[in-house]
Amino acid sequence: MRPDPAHRYLRPALAGLRSWGPRQVLVAVLAGAGLAVLLGLATVLIPNPVFGRDIPPVWWNYPVWLLTAGLSGMLVATYVRATAGRSGQPPEDQRQSRYGLAGGVLAWFAVGCPVCNKIALLALGYSGAITWFAPLQPFLGVLGLALITVALVWRLRGQVVCPQPSRVAAVAG
Repeated sequence: MRPDPAHRYLRPALAGLRSWGPRQVLVAVLAGAGLAVLLGLATVLIPNPVFGRDIPPVWWNYPVWLLTAGLSGMLVATYVRATAGRSGQPPEDQRQSRYGLAGGVLAWFAVGCPVCNKIALLALGYSGAITWFAPLQPFLGVLGLALITVALVWRLRGQVVCPQPSRVAAVAG
């Protein structure tokens, strides 16, 4: 009998999250805050004089923006060791990195102004960006958040299921 997904993926991921030290928590907070500011300024969810937005944000832009920043900050923290010292970690499975990066890019497209997006504007024109791209943005946001979440659960689960040997155990063995 196969274990249910919660037992197989979510419980080990939560155990990995509970095993974080202060260093990983600090990196998650700092990376999440940095990503929130960067994404918020670039998409003008944080009003600023550098960037402009032709179409005002909609209500769902803010939760997608903040969830993307928070989950991405946590994902960044999974690449940090709980204690200081040399990394010594083996090469990672590249899929987690690709899922996280793809999720971040999709979320950026989702919360950005549809006509300020040069790719959508060149491909579809102004009216096409409003008619075709803008209605797709909520789906891009959900897909982006899903990819970041999958990458985060995968990384957290790996900290419990396939833990790295400690430096003391490697020297003693």
